[in-house]
Amino acid sequence: MPELPEVETIARGLTQRVTGDVIESVWLGSKPEPLKSPAAEIAATLEFRRIAGVRRVGKHIVFDLEQNGVARPPLVAKGKMRRKSLPARAGTLAPAPKLNQAQWIVHLGMTGRIVISEPQAEVAKHTHAIVRLASGRELRFVDPRRFGRLSVAHGFEAEGSEPLEVELERFVSLFRARKTPIKSALLNQKLLRGVGNIYADESLFRAGVRPRRRAASLTREELRRLYLAVQEVLKEAIALGGSSVSDYVDADGDEGSFQLQHRVYGREGEPCLVCKTPIKRVVIAGRSSHYCPKCQK
Repeated sequence: MPELPEVETIARGLTQRVTGDVIESVWLGSKPEPLKSPAAEIAATLEFRRIAGVRRVGKHIVFDLEQNGVARPPLVAKGKMRRKSLPARAGTLAPAPKLNQAQWIVHLGMTGRIVISEPQAEVAKHTHAIVRLASGRELRFVDPRRFGRLSVAHGFEAEGSEPLEVELERFVSLFRARKTPIKSALLNQKLLRGVGNIYADESLFRAGVRPRRRAASLTREELRRLYLAVQEVLKEAIALGGSSVSDYVDADGDEGSFQLQHRVYGREGEPCLVCKTPIKRVVIAGRSSHYCPKCQK
């Protein structure tokens, strides 16, 4: 699943490429799973809006939309798609959004991708949304496993603190009384949004803390080290375009390279890069965790 650095990389690429462009039409596929908001509401909110910017909120990609002053046709297309062209527009009456400001929210799930394509490019299998832009390009949402979600909102907010913005005292207060393993606490999006399996493992390694340790058992100094490690790991990963360990590519279809810097994640049985002790893997609350039994206490 794309985590904070991957989503940040995609959002930055999109905001550079599509800010100021206008959404002309929306095509949505027939599969219901990716649609967290009704299809008609998504199309009505997006069409004829100008993209004011794209940003990351936790693991969500948020397109900020503003009115473009163009009248809206009343119909929205929804259904099966031919490989080389989009079907004629027909379908459900779409209600007009009530507010001038709106957001299109994309969660990539496990295998979701949102890429910028030329209209003549072949439409990939498992494409669930195509957003046509006035510039002639298309935003395409592709998700083979259909765990990703598309929705719209007016005034979108997410739970949890942003790990790159949270202050040390707030970070300490989030975890100091938690009885769950620190790895599980780091993955709790209601506490710290955006951190996932890869970056929790890498941060815990750099902080010298075992993933099974109860969060409440960590000293203030250990929490301070973990705070700094989370910031360091996330910033390094963003600079390298994230980790491509599965389906992740950025908005241009390029892979990241932080996976080449992983010190524990995915390295079970391999020697620790610091002490040469074999990296161990354990399962905590159903999630794999990788750590060095010598470097992490």
